[in-house]
Amino acid sequence: MSRRIHLALHPYGVGGPGQHGLWKDPLVAKNASIDVNYYIEQAKAAEHALFDALFVVDSQFINSTYPSHYLNRLEPLTLLSAVATHTKHLGLVGTASSTYNSPFNLARRFASLDHISAGRAGWNVVTSFDTGTSRNYGLDEHLDYTTRYGRALESVQVAQGLWDSYEDDAFPADVERGVFLDPSRLHALDHAGEHFKVAGPLNISRSPQGQPVIFQAGVSEEGRDLAARVAEGIYAPGGTLESAQEYYADIKKRTAAYGRDPEHIKVFIHGGPIVGATDEEARRREREIFEEDNDFASNLALLGRSFGAYDFSVHDLDAPFPDVAHLAEKGGRTDAGKIIERAKAEGLTLRQVAESVNAFRRSPFVGAPETVADTIEKWYDAGTLDGINLAFRNNDDLGRFVDGVVPLLQKRGLFRTEYEADTLRGNLGLPVPENRHTVARRSVND
Repeated sequence: MSRRIHLALHPYGVGGPGQHGLWKDPLVAKNASIDVNYYIEQAKAAEHALFDALFVVDSQFINSTYPSHYLNRLEPLTLLSAVATHTKHLGLVGTASSTYNSPFNLARRFASLDHISAGRAGWNVVTSFDTGTSRNYGLDEHLDYTTRYGRALESVQVAQGLWDSYEDDAFPADVERGVFLDPSRLHALDHAGEHFKVAGPLNISRSPQGQPVIFQAGVSEEGRDLAARVAEGIYAPGGTLESAQEYYADIKKRTAAYGRDPEHIKVFIHGGPIVGATDEEARRREREIFEEDNDFASNLALLGRSFGAYDFSVHDLDAPFPDVAHLAEKGGRTDAGKIIERAKAEGLTLRQVAESVNAFRRSPFVGAPETVADTIEKWYDAGTLDGINLAFRNNDDLGRFVDGVVPLLQKRGLFRTEYEADTLRGNLGLPVPENRHTVARRSVND
């Protein structure tokens, strides 16, 4: 198998977590997060550079302390449907919550995007990080971890079953015989599970890639297990080379344990490359960006997101970190647990913990083009990634990566020089799933 790195672009408009000052950048339009043309241009640039996909995140709860991009942004599937009409090869991955959507609705929406894009849709399955989302859907409390991940697994399984409602030859559209549909190729789902009852069938056929690609981004035990069972792409946190190696090996091992081919799950780590003419210039810009974004009030609010958007400002900043472990159970349990453990072990105050949330951490993907390409190759060879989910502050930063780093990766045979396929599955090297009813009928006939 050829050694090829996959690249995805993750635009974050006027600034997501940790980019508190991005909206002030003169190269970033103040309405970027709600301007469809901003995303279209990002997508065109990514496709010109032969990237695999455009990735759009989402959440459904805010308060006034949330990052700028979160406060005012477009719904992913509506947005990606528009982007689809301006691209031909680029995958289109949208985030949608399995906790606060019915699987029938999700299956229909993603199948529609898959047809609009001729087989380039992907669903990033989340269980909803923000506990306050529950109150926007008529619930007093956010569901616990076990329920959320059980619901997520069943939601994906229901959607995949619905996407097989029609076999590939269900529509002969034979004018002479007056037959549009072959009823024997249409199948109800009749699902009755722990969380959902869905009759089906879905009223839309399969796309050129069979089914949308399933992505997932969990780092908890439940998240890793869900990924190993159903995901075909993973958005991983990255971190250090050693932690990325551990995550990558663990996911591949779990995938094999479920009887799946580990090559059929692609791990994308997060990367925010900064490319300069020299290593020194790039490192200087990295530090300048940190100084622009290092705002204590925003960091305190960012800390609160891991604990269900908790308002830490009610506490004495210079007292020991408060006992808020109970708030982590239905929020960002993994990150919150690490924060609590470190605060106790080191005797940190609330102020010290808040300052550490967005502390300066040198990224490995910063430097001159050769340096960044070397680092990407090193991480790939070390077994940390199949791809990188790239985030850039502005178009100039994207351009420096595309013009400087991508050609070096291509020269080394690490990145494509042309698209291999017209579908997201094809470009990721993933198989087209056979329709389960076609497989069953063939087995009977054999």
